[in-house]
Amino acid sequence: MSAPALVVPPRPRGRAVPWLIAGVVTAITVVTCLPGIGVGLDLSGIARNWQHGADNVLGLLQPDWSFFPRTIGPLLETLQMAVIGTAVGAALSLPLSLWAARPTNPHPVLRGAVRAMLNVVRSVPDLLSAAILVAMVGVGALPGILALVLFNVGIIVKLVSEQIDAMDTGPLEAGRAAGGTQLQINRALALPDTWPAFAAQTLYVLELNVRASTVLGLVGAGGMGLIIDAVRTYYRYDQLSLIILEILVVVLVIDAASSALRRRLA
Repeated sequence: MSAPALVVPPRPRGRAVPWLIAGVVTAITVVTCLPGIGVGLDLSGIARNWQHGADNVLGLLQPDWSFFPRTIGPLLETLQMAVIGTAVGAALSLPLSLWAARPTNPHPVLRGAVRAMLNVVRSVPDLLSAAILVAMVGVGALPGILALVLFNVGIIVKLVSEQIDAMDTGPLEAGRAAGGTQLQINRALALPDTWPAFAAQTLYVLELNVRASTVLGLVGAGGMGLIIDAVRTYYRYDQLSLIILEILVVVLVIDAASSALRRRLA
């Protein structure tokens, strides 16, 4: 008997789609960089100013360690702003996350109002919020903390509410069928499943706050940003390098601690 003929499966369709998408993205990128049409990307500026850039990089490679005592106070203020902003923002975000999710808030009008408010909060950059708050309450750490709270609420509620939307709604439906009120269902059934995601996002936001609070001081919102603005004005890149190293060490420590906590929560 002869062997059966080898049946070759047909080629899958759509193999050219990824290449087509890559070509479209490349074309859009090139057109966006053209002068007169897009941003007008001019790489010749790097060649013209390389010496000035090299001098600045050289200054960053020589940190001024004698400047360290003057940075301790602003660094502690930055950490305090980050911790307070995270704590207050997390406390406000937990109920808002439940109100912004469909399984824990079946009322479309209230849910839509909460989501619309959060969209407005997220659309305003944190630096712009800090500048407005500085004009309202004055220079210092308070406007920075308030800006961080708004920043935290926008991020935490967005991420946590989306995870609540994706959770299994069977237990919630069972609690509703048993005659429980929405508050009772959220407290007894939804909240325990929400805690891990909420805690993970809060730790993530704490890392972001340390970075963000160093920038908010550029508009007078306290923290390391004030001293960064001062040394930048006088082109003291050696002192700026020391500040960058301090922020890097703090961020690495917080990242390691939050990663350890996430592993315990998982």
